[in-house]
Amino acid sequence: MTSPSDKLLADKPLTVAAFYKFVALDRLDELQIAIKTFLDARGINGMVLLAPEGINSTIAGEDEAISDFITYLQTGNIFGGAFRDLAPKYSEARSMPFLRCRVRLKKEIVTLRADGVDPTREVGTYVAPSDWNALIARDDVVLVDTRNNYETAIGTFEGAIDPETDHFTEFKDFTTSNLDPATNKKVAMFCTGGIRCEKASAYLLAEGFEEVYHLEGGILKYLEEVEEEESMWRGSCFVFDERVGVEHGLKLSDHTLCRACRWPLSADDRTHPDYIENIQCAHCKDSFDDAKRNTVIERQRQMDLAKARGEAHMGDAGRKSALARRAAKRKQKEMERALTKSRIAGGAR
Repeated sequence: MTSPSDKLLADKPLTVAAFYKFVALDRLDELQIAIKTFLDARGINGMVLLAPEGINSTIAGEDEAISDFITYLQTGNIFGGAFRDLAPKYSEARSMPFLRCRVRLKKEIVTLRADGVDPTREVGTYVAPSDWNALIARDDVVLVDTRNNYETAIGTFEGAIDPETDHFTEFKDFTTSNLDPATNKKVAMFCTGGIRCEKASAYLLAEGFEEVYHLEGGILKYLEEVEEEESMWRGSCFVFDERVGVEHGLKLSDHTLCRACRWPLSADDRTHPDYIENIQCAHCKDSFDDAKRNTVIERQRQMDLAKARGEAHMGDAGRKSALARRAAKRKQKEMERALTKSRIAGGAR
């Protein structure tokens, strides 16, 4: 079977599935092995995070393989029936958006580091995408984007407060400085797929906020279900893979990533005088010294060489190519040594 890792340079649509679920899990080591074995056997790439509080994942592969995996999680009493009502969000990618398959164990599936916050016990009120516009248009509702600055940079909902965070753990400080349960009686929140605002809603409830709402299924579900003419979304939605961003109908945006700092770049960003393709962008040009910039330049040179050879440079496919090249070099050296010995032996006679 051909692994999607070998399709990094192909232009064939693959299925991308994003899902999470807050649910109490145990025996995580066994669960990790079972999931990794299943994914590897079907050539699925991506990330699966497992923690005592649940599962969080975005994966990609051939449609049948993804379908098999979701069925595997949902069916019967597998894993104690913990994932029976899992509700993935699907989209497409023109080529494999992930370099490898990873199944990792974590303390939290989304890191907030707030003691006593447990989304498996209490979360805010879910709001369907069809009802979201009416809620956030109300004067008595404070709308908060729970994502980080590199995500909000390319799109958000009209009228949303940007917390300007680098990491989700900073959301606690944002709340302390900007929100007050005595005056902000109704708070609505949103994020990419729903997981961060679900945990943020549990945090706000623990902090004494009375009415907390969050967008069910996140921005991705909203962009999938709400017609563009009726939408209150502005811009693109950042996604954490090589697609970079999606728009209404989950169509790909024209954004790319800066290979130095991972900031999402629009077409205008790529015409900026400080932009050097695959080397730097206007956001990071002053953050590198010459040594770091030379490292980035060399990395790109190696990627260009790999592309010229028709090979992947990074991820599982890149490792396979590197191992194959090293094996070929060893074989060549062994042949040269054998030939040299043969010539010496012949000269001795």
